[in-house]
Amino acid sequence: MRPFIQLIFLVTISCIALVLSSCGSSKYSKRYDSAPRSIPNIRNIPDAIPHVEPLSKQGNSSSYVVFGKRHYVMKSSLGYIDRGIASWYGTKFHGHHTSNGERYDMFAMTAAHKNLPLPTYLQVTNLRNGRQVIVRVNDRGPFHGNRLIDLSYAAAYKLGILGKGTGLVEIRAINPRKPAPVKIARTAPPPKPNENIGMYLQVGAFSSRFNAEKVRQRLQKADITNIVISEAATEKKTVHRVRIGPIKTVEKVDNLALVLAALGIKNPHVIVE
Repeated sequence: MRPFIQLIFLVTISCIALVLSSCGSSKYSKRYDSAPRSIPNIRNIPDAIPHVEPLSKQGNSSSYVVFGKRHYVMKSSLGYIDRGIASWYGTKFHGHHTSNGERYDMFAMTAAHKNLPLPTYLQVTNLRNGRQVIVRVNDRGPFHGNRLIDLSYAAAYKLGILGKGTGLVEIRAINPRKPAPVKIARTAPPPKPNENIGMYLQVGAFSSRFNAEKVRQRLQKADITNIVISEAATEKKTVHRVRIGPIKTVEKVDNLALVLAALGIKNPHVIVE
């Protein structure tokens, strides 16, 4: 077995062992998450209705640590827009406390996010089919490195991502002080559905083209292909971004992230375009 492939194998086995050990000590009664056996008519469950609320007393510390990584909470969600991978959570967490002290209801239109203030209202768009929902963020997560947002079972159902377990989404923060009569967050044209939308893993951004090329060479030596160096102009300088892609599936993104971790490149940023 080639040394590099052997290293990937060992990393994968270690990750599996870590997951199994954490399951054994979990506070949750169920080892694995799943969809409910019987469900209400989810299509009749209304979107979350944005309204002005005070910040939750719990879950809004300036920073917190999960699995050894520190996450920083944003002071405001105004103007926030991002794209990435959405996942969902269901029966394992149903009825347990969320980060802001409420109880998780998988049939409510809620979500978890690592950095947004609690609560925050978001418009979530499935970039592949154009479906949209409005959710209320009342929890922290997801803490899988490549995920942007964890949706309630009901929200994931409405967006059409239950079957695959994940979906590519755009999320936009809603300002509840400026409500609109129709879908509140539609202050800009919604993104057009695109079945062929792809993902990139950005492994670094450098002011020096030379340093970007050094990273590309390092990746190529590890038999990684489809490496792109693109330039982005900022107010003060030009940044050279090293990306791998396009990548068509979330599974391939996760597998590639393991390979990068074996190379010492941790937490690559998922770009959805």
